[in-house]
Amino acid sequence: MLKIGIVGVGHLGKFHLNNWLEIDNVEVVGFYEPNDATAAEVIEKYKIRRFTNADAFLGLCDAIDIVTPTTYHYQWCEKAIKMGRHVFVEKPFADTMEEARELVKLAKESSIKLQVGHVERFNPAFLSLKNVTLKPMFIEVHRLAQFNPRGTEVSVILDLMIHDIDIILSIVKSDVKRISASGVAVLTETPDIANVRIEFDNGCVANLTSSRISMKKMRKMRLFQKDAYIGIDFLNKKTEIIKLKEAADENVFAFDIDTSAGKKTIAVANPLIPEVNAIKRELEEFRDAIVNNTQTVVSEIDGLKAMDVAHQILEKIGNATIKS
Repeated sequence: MLKIGIVGVGHLGKFHLNNWLEIDNVEVVGFYEPNDATAAEVIEKYKIRRFTNADAFLGLCDAIDIVTPTTYHYQWCEKAIKMGRHVFVEKPFADTMEEARELVKLAKESSIKLQVGHVERFNPAFLSLKNVTLKPMFIEVHRLAQFNPRGTEVSVILDLMIHDIDIILSIVKSDVKRISASGVAVLTETPDIANVRIEFDNGCVANLTSSRISMKKMRKMRLFQKDAYIGIDFLNKKTEIIKLKEAADENVFAFDIDTSAGKKTIAVANPLIPEVNAIKRELEEFRDAIVNNTQTVVSEIDGLKAMDVAHQILEKIGNATIKS
Protein backbone atom coordinates (compact mmCIF):
# COMPACT_ATOMS: atom_id res chain seq x y z
CA MET A 1 0.00 0.00 0.00
CA LEU A 2 1.53 3.30 -1.14
CA LYS A 3 1.43 5.93 1.61
CA ILE A 4 0.60 9.37 0.20
CA GLY A 5 0.73 12.75 1.92
CA ILE A 6 -0.80 15.92 0.46
CA VAL A 7 0.81 19.33 0.84
CA GLY A 8 -1.82 22.02 0.47
CA VAL A 9 -5.54 21.31 0.58
CA GLY A 10 -6.90 24.54 -0.86
CA HIS A 11 -9.12 24.68 -3.95
CA LEU A 12 -7.09 22.35 -6.18
CA GLY A 13 -5.70 20.37 -3.27
CA LYS A 14 -9.19 19.21 -2.34
CA PHE A 15 -9.68 17.85 -5.87
CA HIS A 16 -6.45 15.90 -5.48
CA LEU A 17 -7.49 14.64 -2.06
CA ASN A 18 -10.88 13.44 -3.32
CA ASN A 19 -9.20 11.52 -6.12
CA TRP A 20 -6.48 9.99 -3.97
CA LEU A 21 -9.18 8.62 -1.67
CA GLU A 22 -10.69 6.76 -4.65
CA ILE A 23 -7.43 5.30 -6.00
CA ASP A 24 -6.66 1.66 -5.31
CA ASN A 25 -3.60 0.52 -3.34
CA VAL A 26 -3.08 3.98 -1.86
CA GLU A 27 -3.38 5.17 1.73
CA VAL A 28 -3.66 8.89 2.43
CA VAL A 29 -1.70 9.27 5.67
CA GLY A 30 -2.55 12.93 6.11
CA PHE A 31 -1.96 16.45 4.91
CA TYR A 32 0.11 19.55 5.61
CA GLU A 33 -1.78 22.85 5.46
CA PRO A 34 -0.72 26.12 7.16
CA ASN A 35 -4.19 27.69 7.04
CA ASP A 36 -6.07 26.69 10.20
CA ALA A 37 -9.55 27.32 8.80
CA THR A 38 -8.88 25.26 5.67
CA ALA A 39 -7.29 22.49 7.73
CA ALA A 40 -10.25 22.36 10.13
CA GLU A 41 -12.66 22.08 7.21
CA VAL A 42 -10.72 19.15 5.72
CA ILE A 43 -10.41 17.36 9.08
CA GLU A 44 -14.14 17.65 9.70
CA LYS A 45 -15.12 16.44 6.22
CA TYR A 46 -12.53 13.73 5.57
CA LYS A 47 -11.45 12.69 9.08
CA ILE A 48 -7.80 12.55 8.08
CA ARG A 49 -4.78 13.69 10.05
CA ARG A 50 -3.24 17.14 9.81
CA PHE A 51 0.50 17.56 10.24
CA THR A 52 2.27 20.75 11.26
CA ASN A 53 5.79 19.30 11.39
CA ALA A 54 7.22 18.71 7.91
CA ASP A 55 9.81 16.13 8.99
CA ALA A 56 7.28 14.06 10.92
CA PHE A 57 4.89 14.29 7.99
CA LEU A 58 7.42 13.17 5.39
CA GLY A 59 8.65 10.45 7.71
CA LEU A 60 5.33 8.63 7.35
CA CYS A 61 4.98 9.04 3.58
CA ASP A 62 6.29 7.09 0.61
CA ALA A 63 5.33 9.97 -1.68
CA ILE A 64 3.90 13.46 -1.47
CA ASP A 65 1.57 15.46 -3.69
CA ILE A 66 2.47 19.17 -3.64
CA VAL A 67 -0.54 21.40 -4.40
CA THR A 68 0.74 24.68 -2.99
CA PRO A 69 1.36 28.11 -4.53
CA THR A 70 4.37 27.93 -6.88
CA THR A 71 6.66 29.82 -4.50
CA TYR A 72 6.62 26.82 -2.12
CA HIS A 73 7.28 24.11 -4.71
CA TYR A 74 11.06 24.13 -4.43
CA GLN A 75 11.33 23.88 -0.66
CA TRP A 76 8.93 20.95 -0.50
CA CYS A 77 10.42 19.14 -3.50
CA GLU A 78 13.95 19.58 -2.20
CA LYS A 79 13.10 18.34 1.27
CA ALA A 80 11.12 15.35 0.01
CA ILE A 81 13.76 14.28 -2.54
CA LYS A 82 16.55 14.50 0.05
CA MET A 83 14.47 12.26 2.33
CA GLY A 84 13.99 9.77 -0.51
CA ARG A 85 10.30 10.47 -1.05
CA HIS A 86 8.61 10.34 -4.46
CA VAL A 87 7.15 13.66 -5.58
CA PHE A 88 4.13 14.79 -7.55
CA VAL A 89 4.21 18.58 -7.92
CA GLU A 90 1.72 20.86 -9.60
CA LYS A 91 2.77 23.02 -12.52
CA PRO A 92 4.75 25.13 -12.95
CA PHE A 93 7.52 22.86 -11.72
CA ALA A 94 9.26 25.60 -9.70
CA ASP A 95 9.30 29.36 -9.23
CA THR A 96 12.60 30.04 -11.03
CA MET A 97 14.75 28.28 -13.61
CA GLU A 98 17.55 27.98 -11.04
CA GLU A 99 15.22 26.12 -8.69
CA ALA A 100 13.97 23.88 -11.50
CA ARG A 101 17.49 22.95 -12.61
CA GLU A 102 18.50 22.16 -9.04
CA LEU A 103 15.47 19.91 -8.58
CA VAL A 104 16.27 18.06 -11.82
CA LYS A 105 19.82 17.53 -10.51
CA LEU A 106 18.57 16.26 -7.14
CA ALA A 107 16.05 13.92 -8.77
CA LYS A 108 18.73 12.52 -11.09
CA GLU A 109 21.03 11.81 -8.16
CA SER A 110 18.27 9.98 -6.28
CA SER A 111 16.11 6.96 -7.04
CA ILE A 112 12.82 8.80 -6.59
CA LYS A 113 10.03 9.31 -9.14
CA LEU A 114 8.99 12.87 -9.88
CA GLN A 115 5.95 13.88 -11.91
CA VAL A 116 4.83 17.40 -12.83
CA GLY A 117 1.10 18.12 -12.89
CA HIS A 118 0.55 19.08 -16.50
CA VAL A 119 -2.98 17.72 -16.35
CA GLU A 120 -3.93 18.47 -19.97
CA ARG A 121 -1.76 15.52 -21.03
CA PHE A 122 -4.53 13.42 -19.48
CA ASN A 123 -7.47 15.35 -20.91
CA PRO A 124 -9.84 12.87 -22.63
CA ALA A 125 -9.80 14.93 -25.84
CA PHE A 126 -6.01 14.64 -26.04
CA LEU A 127 -5.98 10.98 -24.97
CA SER A 128 -8.33 10.19 -27.86
CA LEU A 129 -5.38 10.88 -30.19
CA LYS A 130 -3.15 8.28 -28.55
CA ASN A 131 -3.02 6.15 -31.72
CA VAL A 132 -2.95 9.05 -34.18
CA THR A 133 0.35 10.13 -35.73
CA LEU A 134 0.87 13.81 -34.90
CA LYS A 135 3.40 15.69 -37.04
CA PRO A 136 2.04 19.24 -37.12
CA MET A 137 3.71 22.00 -39.10
CA PHE A 138 1.36 24.73 -37.86
CA ILE A 139 -0.38 24.96 -34.49
CA GLU A 140 -2.98 27.49 -33.34
CA VAL A 141 -3.93 27.68 -29.66
CA HIS A 142 -6.48 29.73 -27.71
CA ARG A 143 -6.73 29.34 -23.95
CA LEU A 144 -9.06 31.93 -22.46
CA ALA A 145 -10.37 32.13 -18.91
CA GLN A 146 -12.52 34.47 -16.86
CA PHE A 147 -10.65 36.41 -14.19
CA ASN A 148 -10.10 34.62 -10.89
CA PRO A 149 -7.81 36.10 -8.20
CA ARG A 150 -6.65 32.58 -7.32
CA GLY A 151 -3.38 31.75 -9.05
CA THR A 152 -2.49 35.31 -10.00
CA GLU A 153 0.79 35.17 -8.08
CA VAL A 154 2.24 34.06 -11.42
CA SER A 155 1.76 35.43 -14.95
CA VAL A 156 -0.77 34.07 -17.43
CA ILE A 157 2.21 32.38 -19.13
CA LEU A 158 2.98 30.24 -16.09
CA ASP A 159 -0.65 29.96 -15.02
CA LEU A 160 -2.42 29.02 -18.29
CA MET A 161 -0.18 29.02 -21.35
CA ILE A 162 2.28 26.56 -19.81
CA HIS A 163 -0.34 23.81 -20.29
CA ASP A 164 -0.21 24.32 -24.05
CA ILE A 165 3.56 24.77 -24.09
CA ASP A 166 3.91 21.34 -22.49
CA ILE A 167 1.48 19.72 -24.95
CA ILE A 168 3.23 21.30 -27.93
CA LEU A 169 6.69 20.26 -26.74
CA SER A 170 5.43 16.69 -26.29
CA ILE A 171 4.11 16.66 -29.89
CA VAL A 172 6.74 18.59 -31.82
CA LYS A 173 9.92 16.53 -31.74
CA SER A 174 12.24 19.44 -32.51
CA ASP A 175 14.21 22.14 -30.72
CA VAL A 176 12.86 25.67 -30.37
CA LYS A 177 14.50 28.02 -32.88
CA ARG A 178 12.90 31.38 -32.17
CA ILE A 179 10.28 32.90 -29.87
CA SER A 180 8.34 36.14 -30.38
CA ALA A 181 5.95 37.37 -27.71
CA SER A 182 3.84 40.28 -26.51
CA GLY A 183 1.77 40.61 -23.38
CA VAL A 184 -0.02 43.10 -21.16
CA ALA A 185 -0.64 43.32 -17.42
CA VAL A 186 -4.22 44.48 -16.98
CA LEU A 187 -5.62 43.48 -13.59
CA THR A 188 -2.44 42.18 -11.91
CA GLU A 189 1.24 43.08 -11.81
CA THR A 190 2.18 40.37 -14.32
CA PRO A 191 0.94 39.70 -17.90
CA ASP A 192 -2.77 38.75 -17.95
CA ILE A 193 -3.01 38.34 -21.71
CA ALA A 194 -0.29 37.25 -24.10
CA ASN A 195 0.27 36.21 -27.69
CA VAL A 196 3.29 34.06 -28.57
CA ARG A 197 4.85 32.64 -31.72
CA ILE A 198 7.21 29.68 -31.32
CA GLU A 199 9.26 28.55 -34.30
CA PHE A 200 10.94 25.13 -34.28
CA ASP A 201 14.02 23.88 -36.12
CA ASN A 202 11.90 21.46 -38.18
CA GLY A 203 9.82 24.33 -39.59
CA CYS A 204 6.79 23.93 -37.34
CA VAL A 205 5.25 27.19 -36.10
CA ALA A 206 2.97 27.49 -33.06
CA ASN A 207 0.83 30.56 -32.33
CA LEU A 208 -0.51 30.71 -28.78
CA THR A 209 -2.94 33.16 -27.19
CA SER A 210 -3.72 33.02 -23.48
CA SER A 211 -5.91 35.35 -21.44
CA ARG A 212 -7.29 35.25 -17.92
CA ILE A 213 -9.48 38.33 -18.38
CA SER A 214 -11.89 37.02 -21.01
CA MET A 215 -15.68 37.04 -20.96
CA LYS A 216 -15.86 33.41 -22.04
CA LYS A 217 -13.81 30.27 -21.54
CA MET A 218 -11.97 28.54 -24.37
CA ARG A 219 -9.29 25.85 -24.46
CA LYS A 220 -8.72 24.87 -28.08
CA MET A 221 -5.73 23.63 -30.02
CA ARG A 222 -5.68 23.20 -33.80
CA LEU A 223 -3.00 21.11 -35.50
CA PHE A 224 -2.30 21.35 -39.24
CA GLN A 225 -0.11 18.71 -40.85
CA LYS A 226 0.33 17.09 -44.26
CA ASP A 227 -3.13 16.02 -45.49
CA ALA A 228 -4.80 16.48 -42.09
CA TYR A 229 -6.35 18.98 -39.68
CA ILE A 230 -6.86 18.00 -36.03
CA GLY A 231 -8.98 20.08 -33.67
CA ILE A 232 -8.78 19.49 -29.91
CA ASP A 233 -11.32 21.09 -27.58
CA PHE A 234 -9.89 20.58 -24.10
CA LEU A 235 -12.80 22.38 -22.44
CA ASN A 236 -15.69 20.47 -24.04
CA LYS A 237 -13.76 17.19 -24.42
CA LYS A 238 -14.16 16.91 -28.19
CA THR A 239 -11.75 16.03 -30.98
CA GLU A 240 -12.15 16.30 -34.74
CA ILE A 241 -9.90 14.96 -37.48
CA ILE A 242 -10.28 16.04 -41.10
CA LYS A 243 -7.91 14.36 -43.53
CA LEU A 244 -7.37 13.40 -47.12
CA LYS A 245 -7.78 9.70 -47.79
CA GLU A 246 -7.68 7.42 -50.79
CA ALA A 247 -10.95 5.88 -49.63
CA ALA A 248 -13.24 6.68 -46.75
CA ASP A 249 -13.64 4.38 -43.76
CA GLU A 250 -17.15 3.21 -43.04
CA ASN A 251 -17.27 4.87 -39.64
CA VAL A 252 -16.55 8.44 -40.76
CA PHE A 253 -18.33 11.10 -42.75
CA ALA A 254 -16.61 11.60 -46.11
CA PHE A 255 -17.01 13.38 -49.43
CA ASP A 256 -15.02 13.49 -52.66
CA ILE A 257 -13.26 16.51 -54.15
CA ASP A 258 -11.39 17.08 -57.39
CA THR A 259 -7.78 18.22 -57.07
CA SER A 260 -4.91 18.73 -59.49
CA ALA A 261 -3.74 15.27 -58.42
CA GLY A 262 -7.10 13.73 -59.23
CA LYS A 263 -10.09 12.73 -57.13
CA LYS A 264 -9.51 12.68 -53.36
CA THR A 265 -11.68 11.83 -50.38
CA ILE A 266 -12.00 14.16 -47.40
CA ALA A 267 -12.90 12.17 -44.29
CA VAL A 268 -14.23 13.80 -41.12
CA ALA A 269 -13.86 11.73 -37.97
CA ASN A 270 -14.61 12.27 -34.30
CA PRO A 271 -12.40 9.87 -32.33
CA LEU A 272 -13.95 8.07 -29.38
CA ILE A 273 -13.41 10.18 -26.27
CA PRO A 274 -12.46 7.99 -23.28
CA GLU A 275 -14.36 8.52 -20.05
CA VAL A 276 -11.44 9.74 -18.00
CA ASN A 277 -11.08 11.93 -14.93
CA ALA A 278 -7.87 13.74 -15.90
CA ILE A 279 -6.69 14.49 -12.35
CA LYS A 280 -7.38 10.94 -11.20
CA ARG A 281 -5.61 9.52 -14.26
CA GLU A 282 -2.45 11.57 -13.72
CA LEU A 283 -2.32 10.55 -10.06
CA GLU A 284 -2.86 6.89 -10.99
CA GLU A 285 -0.03 7.13 -13.52
CA PHE A 286 2.20 8.57 -10.78
CA ARG A 287 1.29 5.66 -8.50
CA ASP A 288 2.01 3.16 -11.28
CA ALA A 289 5.42 4.70 -12.04
CA ILE A 290 6.40 4.21 -8.39
CA VAL A 291 5.00 0.69 -8.05
CA ASN A 292 6.34 -0.55 -11.39
CA ASN A 293 9.57 1.47 -11.29
CA THR A 294 8.85 3.08 -14.67
CA GLN A 295 9.32 6.60 -16.03
CA THR A 296 6.66 9.13 -15.05
CA VAL A 297 4.47 10.36 -17.92
CA VAL A 298 5.39 14.01 -17.32
CA SER A 299 8.90 13.93 -15.89
CA GLU A 300 10.98 16.60 -14.19
CA ILE A 301 12.76 17.06 -17.56
CA ASP A 302 9.39 17.78 -19.21
CA GLY A 303 8.59 20.24 -16.46
CA LEU A 304 11.96 21.95 -16.91
CA LYS A 305 11.55 22.23 -20.69
CA ALA A 306 8.09 23.78 -20.39
CA MET A 307 9.38 26.23 -17.79
CA ASP A 308 12.36 27.13 -19.96
CA VAL A 309 10.12 28.10 -22.89
CA ALA A 310 7.72 29.94 -20.54
CA HIS A 311 10.56 31.98 -19.05
CA GLN A 312 11.96 32.80 -22.49
CA ILE A 313 8.49 34.12 -23.34
CA LEU A 314 8.41 36.23 -20.17
CA GLU A 315 11.84 37.64 -21.02
CA LYS A 316 10.65 38.56 -24.52
CA ILE A 317 7.56 40.28 -23.10
CA GLY A 318 9.69 42.12 -20.54
CA ASN A 319 12.10 43.37 -23.19
CA ALA A 320 9.23 44.51 -25.41
CA THR A 321 7.71 46.41 -22.49
CA ILE A 322 11.01 48.09 -21.68
CA LYS A 323 11.52 49.16 -25.31
CA SER A 324 8.09 50.71 -25.51
